[in-house]
Amino acid sequence: MDNTLSYLRESLVNHQENDMTKQIADKLERNGYKNEEEFVRNLNEEEMEYLDQVVKKELNYARNAEDEVRAGQLREIYELLF
Repeated sequence: MDNTLSYLRESLVNHQENDMTKQIADKLERNGYKNEEEFVRNLNEEEMEYLDQVVKKELNYARNAEDEVRAGQLREIYELLF
């Protein structure tokens, strides 16, 4: 799993109470994606919309924490969603 997907997996932990988060996290773990493009291509529309909201929140958090590495990795996912 590449670094971008590792950051995404870590971000999903902050939202694990949601069933959609569990569904996306399971998909991420089960399929062993090589990169974020492959992962995003395998998402359905509902998963993409949900992930858009989650990544947006996590991006804001990373920016506020001045964690540019994390923000950059999450931005890569965010840009692929739509």
